Amino acid sequence: MRSDARRNYERILAAAVAEVARSGADASLEKIARDAVVGSATLHRHFPTRQALLEAVFHDRVEGLCAQARELAGSADPGRAFADWLRAVATYGATTRGLAASLLASGRGPVPAASSTCEAMLRDAGGKLLGLAQDAGAVRPEAAIDDLLMMANAVSLATEDGQEAARLVTLAIEGIGTGGLGIPRPSQHPV
Repeated sequence: MRSDARRNYERILAAAVAEVARSGADASLEKIARDAVVGSATLHRHFPTRQALLEAVFHDRVEGLCAQARELAGSADPGRAFADWLRAVATYGATTRGLAASLLASGRGPVPAASSTCEAMLRDAGGKLLGLAQDAGAVRPEAAIDDLLMMANAVSLATEDGQEAARLVTLAIEGIGTGGLGIPRPSQHPV
């Protein structure tokens, strides 16, 4: 990329990060272009779709969640590790304006190459953790990562409070667990 094109890209991305933080995933592309001091055509040359721009805005944050999943994969308690990671996804989505909406929207349209999307990155990282939890007997074998990520993202959309998101995901996890997540099953709660 030429140096002027690289500067434009970086200015657009910085303006997009700021505007998405203020307005969420529906941030005005025109305002982003104005704030970056570029034309609309320049913005669209670098980011042909809103989803492409959102992918760039959230990439580093999603990579952090994926790194956390890789660390948790070595846990002695794979059920708890998966539950902790799923709560982290919901908490992060609840406190990062636009992330959950962006991830849910990306699953509705044509899917880009799997290695290039935030959703695919989370699906891969979470899928490995889920597989370990299922192999350990901590999560039902029919639980699918796509469904669990959608659930975590839906919780994120319902609240902008990380603690509330974690609490709601914990309630949902009780429904998918077999008791190996370190969370008592409803029948095990004291009366």
